Amino acid sequence: MRTGGAERPGLWARVWEALRPLDPFRSVKAALGALVIGSVVITTLLVFLAIHSATELRVITIFSIIASLLITQFVAHGLTAPLDEMTEVTRAMAHGDYTRRVSDGRRDEFGALATAFNRMAADLEAVDTHRKELVANVSHELRTPIAGLRAVLENVVDGVSAADPETMRTALQQTERLGRLVEQLLDLSRLDNGVVPLRARRFEVWPYLAGVLKEASMASNAVTGRTARSRKDVHLHLDVRPPELTAHADAERLHQVVANLVENAVRHSPPHGRVTVRARQGETPGSLALEVLDEGPGIPEAERHRVFERFNRGGADHQGPGGDGGTGLGLAIARWAVDLHGGSIGVAESARGCRIKVTLPGGPS
Repeated sequence: MRTGGAERPGLWARVWEALRPLDPFRSVKAALGALVIGSVVITTLLVFLAIHSATELRVITIFSIIASLLITQFVAHGLTAPLDEMTEVTRAMAHGDYTRRVSDGRRDEFGALATAFNRMAADLEAVDTHRKELVANVSHELRTPIAGLRAVLENVVDGVSAADPETMRTALQQTERLGRLVEQLLDLSRLDNGVVPLRARRFEVWPYLAGVLKEASMASNAVTGRTARSRKDVHLHLDVRPPELTAHADAERLHQVVANLVENAVRHSPPHGRVTVRARQGETPGSLALEVLDEGPGIPEAERHRVFERFNRGGADHQGPGGDGGTGLGLAIARWAVDLHGGSIGVAESARGCRIKVTLPGGPS
């Protein structure tokens, strides 16, 4: 008896599912066809009843018309209800409410449309959230150097500070920071619009990366404020094997990738730490595998998927002694530049610190 009681709800559920007016049909055309067939069957039965009884034909006709209208109204309501719901949700989205969703439990074309509609609503909600965050973050990033520059200039104008080289150097630092932010935003805008062409060529990896690290080292020896560029204590190491390794890529875009990764690694390195740039032959012929390793606190696994998002600078616990964490655009630019090459970039497992791996596909010799 216990087994029969356990099976009975499932049986009734299956029967009720089969009796639902529209869901047993996976097509609206089938539902409309069933409506026509049902109306014809009901009318035929009523006419057959009128012939074999004393009921007048006109009475049967009236009852058949009423029955057909009721069935048609019932089915039409089931067909138009999703459209009415989508119309209501669309009006809400037009007023800025992207949290509304429509029911998507149907199995016909309206169910597929509802699923696609909800996916579109989720994408629009994500885009709207990203737009608001982008405006807020850009405003914050621009306000900081502008406020610092304004404070320096006001002190000079009011006579609080003299226009000596040290004061002008402070103003120059804020101006350079503002210029770097604007340049990064322009790079991202060009990448988003697809107006950045790739000028790929084959070159030797060792002298190329040595030049990139030399520029980074020269920038580290320059006093440019509380950024990663003031980390004079971090040692940069280059490891390329084999020494004659070559790659096929856009040298300028790859420079952005390596420079941003090195700057990020230097920023999060401990005092007297070491940053290693490693280059190897990729798994496929002609491909290139680049790795940038540091000795910092590393990136928790739960946050690795967010490190390449724009303006994501990590939590305070993961900031190294290299300053304020940057603008949060460097890794986003690196990801877009790698995507332009058709490669991949991600955080790899490392026993110590952080290891970011870049893979570029091979090109013509």
